[in-house]
Amino acid sequence: MAANIDILYEDNHLIIINKPAGLPSQGDLTTDACAIDLVKDYIKKEYKKPGNVYAGLVHRIDRPVSGVLMLCKTSKALTRMSEQFKNRSIKKTYLAVTHKPFNHERRHLEHHLIKDRRRNISKVVHPRHKKGKHAELYVESVSKSDEYTLLRVSPITGRSHQIRVQLSAVGYPIVGDVKYRGQKHADRRGICLHSHELTFHHPTTKEEITVRCLPDQSHWRPYEQLLAHVEE
Repeated sequence: MAANIDILYEDNHLIIINKPAGLPSQGDLTTDACAIDLVKDYIKKEYKKPGNVYAGLVHRIDRPVSGVLMLCKTSKALTRMSEQFKNRSIKKTYLAVTHKPFNHERRHLEHHLIKDRRRNISKVVHPRHKKGKHAELYVESVSKSDEYTLLRVSPITGRSHQIRVQLSAVGYPIVGDVKYRGQKHADRRGICLHSHELTFHHPTTKEEITVRCLPDQSHWRPYEQLLAHVEE
């Protein structure tokens, strides 16, 4: 099972993986294995731990989204890292591919969203909607081809499906994200949205650390030329 985990960073407090598209971050209504299960299994086998193993999920990435995902090995680390997410001191960067040409260098998006839990989608609502939650992000063009645009997205808030619904709301649905008006993608495991980079302060040393990874080449093969301008 451990061979199925791509570990990007690990120490006594943290373990950061490259989550593949199609793998849930945590358990859901299905019986499918999730990232927490795989990390626990890895720790148990790698360090020959008896009994139960602790792995706390700091944040979530949608099932069809790939990329950098942080978990903690101790409850103290989880508390400290969760506080950084709550205070928005952690910087997150995503990569997204859209069919439509993005005719801006950089754009600031703000919406108010509500979650339809029955359908598992988020929707944009009027700013005065009593249940709407503020969602904010920055998006910029990285590279283009005749058909596609590669975007770098920096979310400020962390709402459910935020990047997916906000890009769709302004006419730039993500490739493969049919839930939010995107066109189908050849690889049905996921959509062309990838958690590329995470910058944070270590829970004990306070050192600033950046962890990044590029999307899986087999999943993003039609768009690999667009990725040439992205730092690995």
